[in-house]
Amino acid sequence: MAVESDVMEAAGPYDRARALSAFKLGDITFYWVTRACAISVLLILGGIIVSLIIGAWPAIQEYGAAFLWTQRWAPSADPPVLGALGPVYGTLITSVIAMAIAIPVGLGIAVFLTEICPLWLRRPIGLAIELLAGIPSIIYGMWGFFVLGPFLANTFQPFMINLFDGVPVLGTIFAGPPSYLSLFNASLILAIMVLPFITAISVDVFKTVPPVLKEAAYGVGCTTWEVVRNVVIPYTRVGVIGGIMLALGRALGETMAVTFIIGNSFKIQSSIFAPGTTISAAIASEFAESDGLHQSGLILLGLLLFVLTFCVLAAARLMLMRLEKKAGN
Repeated sequence: MAVESDVMEAAGPYDRARALSAFKLGDITFYWVTRACAISVLLILGGIIVSLIIGAWPAIQEYGAAFLWTQRWAPSADPPVLGALGPVYGTLITSVIAMAIAIPVGLGIAVFLTEICPLWLRRPIGLAIELLAGIPSIIYGMWGFFVLGPFLANTFQPFMINLFDGVPVLGTIFAGPPSYLSLFNASLILAIMVLPFITAISVDVFKTVPPVLKEAAYGVGCTTWEVVRNVVIPYTRVGVIGGIMLALGRALGETMAVTFIIGNSFKIQSSIFAPGTTISAAIASEFAESDGLHQSGLILLGLLLFVLTFCVLAAARLMLMRLEKKAGN
């Protein structure tokens, strides 16, 4: 042992310097590799924006700001008349309706799984939610076209039309005739598609609530509803809002499922049972056969969707920052 100690002491300074040099080299390499990965995200994002602007520039020069409030879409006209009002309207309406359906249902499922559900039932419901998230969007579209659309047109839509017939405002929103292809059908499909995202994220953040907080609330006589409303939701609201915004981003950009069942009509109608279109559906259905100014107009629609999604996510980030600041974080 003494001999080995003497040998290590004799070789110590050289080995230590070499080890420190190796550590330093590895640290520098790790730093620049991670930095390059982070910068690559900005480069990819910038490249997408620049390519969209270049592709949309002919349409921007031709139509200008009027492209935003022009409803007519006639690429075969001479010269072509293109307007984004119909697709933008359809994108916003379908997303709003989908979120209005998905948010309460998703939060209800999350509360049930974390607060009420028996242990033996949590796993099957959790697996079902994961399966919903993993189904390809084209499967949702086919199911909506062949199953959900006929059911809504033959059962639900006639009931709603008769129920609100003659009622101011609501009679216009739920006006007929029933249709297999409509804004409402697309919204319902979107709600089903984004439901797993809201539920999964809400379940995860609800589980982060310290048990002592809930036990203290139950100890002073609070009901389950009061614990959820006054303890769970306030404690996790930042995460819940983040999950909702993630689902909204998915709803704004969904393509194939919506293209199947929305009807691809650029005409704006007040009834949610009427056919319509979205930005992504319009691009998917016409891009393969487009050229020239028509293709540039579709790329401009894509640029508008990019800007719309960016604005929504930026607004969500600002909202989260304000909530964190208000909470004292």
